[in-house]
Amino acid sequence: MKLGFATAILPDLGFEEVLAFAAQEGFECLEVMCWPTDATDRRRYAGVTHVDVASLDDAGARAVREACERHGVTITGLGYYPNPLAPDEGESRVYVEHLGKVIDGAARLGVPVVNTFIGRDPSLPVERQWDRVERVWRPLLKRAEEAGVKVGIENCPMLFTLDEWPGGKNLAVSPEVWDEMFSRLDSPALGLNFDPSHLVWQGIDIGQAIADYAHRFVHVHLKDEKVDEELLYRRGVLGLGWHVPKIPGLGDIDWPAFFAALKGAGWTGPVVIEVEDRTFEDSLEGRQEALRRAGQYVRTVMEYGT
Repeated sequence: MKLGFATAILPDLGFEEVLAFAAQEGFECLEVMCWPTDATDRRRYAGVTHVDVASLDDAGARAVREACERHGVTITGLGYYPNPLAPDEGESRVYVEHLGKVIDGAARLGVPVVNTFIGRDPSLPVERQWDRVERVWRPLLKRAEEAGVKVGIENCPMLFTLDEWPGGKNLAVSPEVWDEMFSRLDSPALGLNFDPSHLVWQGIDIGQAIADYAHRFVHVHLKDEKVDEELLYRRGVLGLGWHVPKIPGLGDIDWPAFFAALKGAGWTGPVVIEVEDRTFEDSLEGRQEALRRAGQYVRTVMEYGT
């Protein structure tokens, strides 16, 4: 497994600066954020552009590849995480159009994976989403197939703030939904960008999910989750704010068991740290320290997880 990180946490650094930091700290790979340069979605970790796929030509792609070679760091995935199934059709169309550009950009760069959300209308139940899922996603997956690119759907519910209530903004949250998604969108280009942190607070067994779905993984995120038992008691599972993302090792995930399960399932692809830990967010130095600490911890458990 190659260890890397998602670049969304370093918006104040340019692409070459991110590469230099990654190389300095011993990271082998990156998931590079590719939001539109004029993105209006400015939630936390959104709107970060380290490669502008909209303007990427052959010369630009060559420059990106040469920068990676200089620093000895590879790109394992491009990241763009909007809501392609936003209730407003115009908004949805903007996201879908740019997602197509990210797929094309990945092909031009020789990057094997584009990571994203499948999306959701948060006001509708799961059962009423599928016709639109098929209408929006079949053309995107055909485009990915033709480009030779895999699409990794992250299993994040996007249910953390009041504007995302009550259903969240991403449908692909659980094994039952994954099964329906893969059944309806029967494409060799479709896979999972697996993030165990989102299973913690849903009560879904991480080891079992790895055993059952590792053959569908095209990318893996490393993020921890900490449940505040007092807030859970006060607010219940239907409330907000009782669980928070942490860097690996500071939450409730059993990371040696996680890596043992990955190894047991035969996963040899990238594992990418995703920092969304508010403890470290006040400065660039703090966010870099979060990556540094997470990297040190993960290397240890990767080595000894059996």
